[in-house]
Amino acid sequence: MKLVEGKVAIVTGSGRGIGRAVAELFAAHGARVVVNDLQEGVAEEAAAAIRANGGEALVVAGSITDPKFPDRLVKTTVDRFKTLDVIVNNAGYTHDGVIHKMSDEQWYAMIDVHLTGPFRLLRAASMYWRDWAKAEIAEGKQVMRKVVNVSSTSGVAGNAGQVNYSAGKMGIVGVTKTLAREWGRLNVNVNAVAYGFIETRLTAAKDQHVKEEVDGQLVELGIPEENRKRAKAMIPLGRSGSPEEAAGPVLFLASPLADYVTGHVVLVTGGSYM
Repeated sequence: MKLVEGKVAIVTGSGRGIGRAVAELFAAHGARVVVNDLQEGVAEEAAAAIRANGGEALVVAGSITDPKFPDRLVKTTVDRFKTLDVIVNNAGYTHDGVIHKMSDEQWYAMIDVHLTGPFRLLRAASMYWRDWAKAEIAEGKQVMRKVVNVSSTSGVAGNAGQVNYSAGKMGIVGVTKTLAREWGRLNVNVNAVAYGFIETRLTAAKDQHVKEEVDGQLVELGIPEENRKRAKAMIPLGRSGSPEEAAGPVLFLASPLADYVTGHVVLVTGGSYM
């Protein structure tokens, strides 16, 4: 059984990590996927892997923090596929620091990528979804559309050294619950997943010194190895999760199995923060 057969899904930040795992899982379940990444080459590589397995993927590279990009992303998708069924707001990264050492630039970078960018993307989609839903309802049709926002345990429980990231990730929970109320009458399910310790570049050992330029800033990715060990020790399942395991709940929330689920935050944490 293919759970999103024929659907069109935008997955931001889907060139690597959790986003790529979500895009590949959606494609395996019959969706046409719009792959987005800051780097076009990375996005093309992910799209090529989907196509190699018989899926259909469109690449729209660019930064979700660019004020004009979300409108372009939605318009390009609708122009190509004539519809849009699912949005997964996954793009993001961390830029840590204790508050007395945190710059305004660090603060706004996290708010922009985890909160303002998704807001703009959902606003752009609303320009289509409202009209489509009104026409469908007038014809007696029920067509469900889906939003899955990506939060974090840092957002729902806080995390020392991440006041900026935590603010953005809790903010997207507020967006989720508000739009679940606004868009329920339009047959749009709006939910979120809050991830715990998932093995990605963001949670790799910091001593690997992985750095990446994001929106003009050079950001060092990863966390100290000692913090990694402590975090794993607190997980009831006794291990970190994989991107593929992280993708499963997103597929569920995007599928008809979750047509009567809205306004929820699903903790994907191996049992942490239960």
